[in-house]
Amino acid sequence: MKMVTTMALTIILILIIMIVLLNSISKKTLIDREKHSPFECGFDPKNLARLPFSLKFFLIALIFIIFDVELTLLMPLVKITESSKLMDFSISVTTFIVILTFGLFHEQNQGSLNWIN
Repeated sequence: MKMVTTMALTIILILIIMIVLLNSISKKTLIDREKHSPFECGFDPKNLARLPFSLKFFLIALIFIIFDVELTLLMPLVKITESSKLMDFSISVTTFIVILTFGLFHEQNQGSLNWIN
């Protein structure tokens, strides 16, 4: 065990030394205008490469992902019905759906679901 640990530490030390050495002797410059500008067939770009992004689309996508993950949590509940008591199952499912509904109402009250603004 001690030999494996020693070999692992030796390999990690060699890797760290190689990374530091290669980064220090490389001819790569950190600030290169050509590499950081967008490529347009060798010409200078006419417009900015980064367009402003609508935060509304981001919020809708985030809400979709959250509710999609919660839907994947609901899918295995069908299989759980065979092995659990009906009362415990119905209480847990009802609690979960009530929490989802409150989350949906909260998003609606915050205005995240309104497209007109």
